[in-house]
Amino acid sequence: MLPCGVTAGRWYFAAQAVAGAGWWLSVLLSPWVRGVTLGSLDPLSVAVADIPLFVGASAVAAFGVRIAAWVLTAWTCCVAVALAVFATVTGEAAWGVLVMAAAAGGSLVALCLVVRGRVPTEWLVVGPFSFRTARARSTGAMLAATGAQLLVFWDVFLVVGPLVIVMLERRWNLDVMFPEFVRAIGVVTLILASALGVWSAIAMTVAGRGTPLPIAMPSRLVVVGPYRFVRNPMAVAGIVQGVAVGLVVSSWLVVAYAIVGSVIWNLAVRPQEEGDLEARFGNDFRRYRTAVRCWMPRLTPFRSR
Repeated sequence: MLPCGVTAGRWYFAAQAVAGAGWWLSVLLSPWVRGVTLGSLDPLSVAVADIPLFVGASAVAAFGVRIAAWVLTAWTCCVAVALAVFATVTGEAAWGVLVMAAAAGGSLVALCLVVRGRVPTEWLVVGPFSFRTARARSTGAMLAATGAQLLVFWDVFLVVGPLVIVMLERRWNLDVMFPEFVRAIGVVTLILASALGVWSAIAMTVAGRGTPLPIAMPSRLVVVGPYRFVRNPMAVAGIVQGVAVGLVVSSWLVVAYAIVGSVIWNLAVRPQEEGDLEARFGNDFRRYRTAVRCWMPRLTPFRSR
């Protein structure tokens, strides 16, 4: 009997083969589908390569043929990048970019499942991202380091990333203007979420003697401040900030970017982080994890003892 991960990967490839065949049928029958996904590209020229390398290889990979899984994953990633360049230059085929980007991500995950039986999420926390306890420093120095980390994080993920997405969204003609009241809600939400992020970072630094970065983790279990109500207040703050930025700049793709990021963090990073906390703090962390939920806040504050 095959491991569950391998079976799931093969089922994904089977579904992708069916979906790919259905998409090509739609391209042939519907000028609208052809226009929004391929733009002015010649469908026959694309089909000559894509049907065997995407649809056919997905079908073969569904039977567990690993070389087919490797080939179709590489092809899908290349097509996603090529379509993104084409859409950026011409303003066409934007929906094709989004579909192929999703297919590339799904193919990468399914490839890992077929080849390894699971997704090697531990690769995300190696090298400069590995978990290490912060060295002893003064509270002022730790707060300065935490503040610098927050600024870098906000600049990269809440300013630069969304700006690039908004530029592409508009170039690809996918932008939708939100009502003013939605943008106002975004501003208020962004302020509140940022305040939560700062509060969480200060609590982690002062009580835990560490910083938000994995390379300088707290040396003490933090169960004060917002951590009394929700287990990952900084993650909650970051995700809500991302959604709020999307509302402020009227970008549904930025909102999607924040949501996809939250899913990746929850499924890939959080288990690694909590495994490290359990290894270092043992029963204290297990008790805390049982009492305090990851995403939904408690109505009453958690008390450690």
